[in-house]
Amino acid sequence: MARRQLRRIGGSQMESLDEQVQDAGVVAFDFDGTLTTHDSYTAFLKWRAGPLRYNLGMIRLLPAALAYLGHRDRGRIKAAATREFLAGVSRERLEADARAFAELMAPRLLRPDAVRTWRRWGQRNAKLVIVTASPEMIVAPFARGLGADMLIGTELTFDARDRATGGFDTPNCRGPEKVRRLQAAFGEEVRLRAAYGDTSGDTEMLAIAEEPGYRVFQEKP
Repeated sequence: MARRQLRRIGGSQMESLDEQVQDAGVVAFDFDGTLTTHDSYTAFLKWRAGPLRYNLGMIRLLPAALAYLGHRDRGRIKAAATREFLAGVSRERLEADARAFAELMAPRLLRPDAVRTWRRWGQRNAKLVIVTASPEMIVAPFARGLGADMLIGTELTFDARDRATGGFDTPNCRGPEKVRRLQAAFGEEVRLRAAYGDTSGDTEMLAIAEEPGYRVFQEKP
């Protein structure tokens, strides 16, 4: 699979200090469960589908859920949910829905203590990166709102008509894949100034950080 260019989300919009620490390095944050209180992609699918359609879809996903008990591959169960709820939806529609979801849900999802830490690193001129297993397209509006320098996530696949196929264009961005994607962005010898995560899918990313933070954020909106 060809390596895709990672998308830059935009410069930091945080307030400056009288005296800033220059070039604090790269600081990586997991998104779901770290910056947020729970999984944003599941919340997006439920919000977009509505109660009736979502419950019907979950019934149809029962075979995939039972199969997950055997293979424990989160990428496969996420792909099954993506096919069920997003296959055939246009890129334009998904981007618009992602923006609307973020505007509505950011105050309800983002952890205040995580955002404070994010802003403190921004004040030190760190390069702030979100590294997530969730689809980039869904997390992108949150990343822009936070002023992220870069977003690294799982990418949805679109067909020739620019409609979601229900598949992924990159491997599920968790575990070792997070480090591989960081290396693609910053070089093979990348060393993070700090990293924050909350599951075993963040272990490898935390291992390359000078300051690893595991489940350090607890506040709810």
